[in-house]
Amino acid sequence: MNIIKTPIEGLLVIEPDVFRDSRGFFFEAYNASRYMEAGISAHFIQDNTSMSTYGVVRGLHFQKGEWVQAKLVSCPIGSVLDVAVDLRAGSPTYGQWYSVEINDVNHRQLFIPRGFAHGFSVLSEKALFNYKCDNPYHKEAEGGILLSDSDLGIDWRIAENDRILSDKDKAYLPLRETRIEF
Repeated sequence: MNIIKTPIEGLLVIEPDVFRDSRGFFFEAYNASRYMEAGISAHFIQDNTSMSTYGVVRGLHFQKGEWVQAKLVSCPIGSVLDVAVDLRAGSPTYGQWYSVEINDVNHRQLFIPRGFAHGFSVLSEKALFNYKCDNPYHKEAEGGILLSDSDLGIDWRIAENDRILSDKDKAYLPLRETRIEF
């Protein structure tokens, strides 16, 4: 597998070795010891899956306090633009974001360390999205940032009038107005 370091410390793109033949393909989606060797020491304890259609934008979400999460995300069906925003206090890249397209052709994964907000937009007709998390979800600990925050300036690659958002995601505040406690 190939590990690509991003400009944001700890945020990694993983490209698995994919073996293709006339029957299709095979790749190892996760192997704890190989990921540990690559510097990913998170102990994943919960897997989540979402299915969405074109134009859905989910995020930017995070968990606060003792429930903060690291995530390993993938998209086995369809294509998404995955986005992570650094919210770590004192980080030289605080407030900066990184995006990568992950899909059922490139089979990339994104490792998102604790202390980031996360979201994605669906670029294909539909997308199945998987999250491995190192801490369970707790509703009381959830937080978010307005995904259209002009200070962040994230290009979601979906026209604003074509975006499908939850009411909760529409109600989040910009980063500069959001209280974050990790």
